[in-house]
Amino acid sequence: MSTTDDHLIELRRDLHRHPEPAWREFYTTCRIVEELERIGVDDIYVGREAIDPDERMAVPDSSELVEWFTQAREAGAKQDVLDRLDGGYTGCVAVLRRGEGPTVGLRVDIDGLLREESREETHVPASEGFRSEHEGAMHACGHDGHTTIGLGVLEAIKESDFSGTLKVFFQPGEEMIAGGKAMAEGRHLADVDYLLALHLGLDHPTGEVVAGIDGFLAVSHLHAEFSGEPAHAGAAPNEGENAVQTMATAIGNLYAIPRHQDGATRVNAGQVGGGTASNIVPEHAFIEGEVRGETTELMTYMRERADRVLRGAAEMHGCEVDIETRGRAPSARSDAELADVVSTIASGVEGVDRVLERDALGGSEDATYLMREVQKNGGYAAYVGIGTDHPGGHHTATFDIDERSIGIGIDVISGAIEEIAATQPE
Repeated sequence: MSTTDDHLIELRRDLHRHPEPAWREFYTTCRIVEELERIGVDDIYVGREAIDPDERMAVPDSSELVEWFTQAREAGAKQDVLDRLDGGYTGCVAVLRRGEGPTVGLRVDIDGLLREESREETHVPASEGFRSEHEGAMHACGHDGHTTIGLGVLEAIKESDFSGTLKVFFQPGEEMIAGGKAMAEGRHLADVDYLLALHLGLDHPTGEVVAGIDGFLAVSHLHAEFSGEPAHAGAAPNEGENAVQTMATAIGNLYAIPRHQDGATRVNAGQVGGGTASNIVPEHAFIEGEVRGETTELMTYMRERADRVLRGAAEMHGCEVDIETRGRAPSARSDAELADVVSTIASGVEGVDRVLERDALGGSEDATYLMREVQKNGGYAAYVGIGTDHPGGHHTATFDIDERSIGIGIDVISGAIEEIAATQPE
């Protein structure tokens, strides 16, 4: 199948036109369910059935959820499926049973990003008519392609000699590191013996495959809300407690957290704000930030010190601070046993020119929750990179994928799943 068939291209472009961020993937989930019903899988678990509802992070407020829910319905999403997603319980798990054998899992992410898509004529989605219809949102990281590959793999495995059970996890909320934990702690991962996850691109060109990606930075997203006391900045500045001054102190001290001898660490205050007017001592301010670490322990080191910095700045300036975790993911490593299978299969797939045994991601991914859960239960996991030519970098307005890579991804992943079931590597 290395040439992507027309149905899959049409599907990917439909998903690209309807990007939906974390816990707002209403149309996307409904579209996935339509395809699963067409393929004829054995079981489909939707919304609350697919995840642990209590483990969702970064859930939007109800008014925003209603807006995206309504938008999905108006775009043609099936009402019976939508009703099961109401309240932002998106995503699904598909199960295909084909006799005796191991249970193999595949995790694909389905969400889009909150950013505007390019209108330039050189941008293929704009010139070919499948640019995002949702202003301020787009698929800028290839998750429309990931979803399409997941569905293509299910269809390929159904038509193959695979013996065992295949579960495909269509996970919401990756971009905000908000959905992996909920899906990992749902009831469908407990019996998975082998798990593959995948990503398109990652600065690897079409025809290049990375059999096992490592180097995931553990990450914690935080939101700090500072509350002070307002006052007239000219007449009585001494009567105020300045929340913006508190925020500024905290930002400087966040970047002053000492690096750690055991490995790489990161900190970033990515979005900040506060105040209402130049002549008012501001009573409210906020920091939207994150910390990362080469290991989960290093991320925890950074987060503990970040919280201490935020509380210390508030105390110094007479303010209160409320700190909320809005996303979190651990580090993980790909098991060589699975990466070796992927490497062997990929080297024989039409359209694959080069196979790399290993590469480091250099970023974060909440597939790590699912990987670590399977590994904790005695199973094996690997994260696979499927190269794709993309004119703009990930998360940019001009990002797009080479649609040939969808067929390559389906062949590599489905071939690896068949081989895993046949050989059951240890």
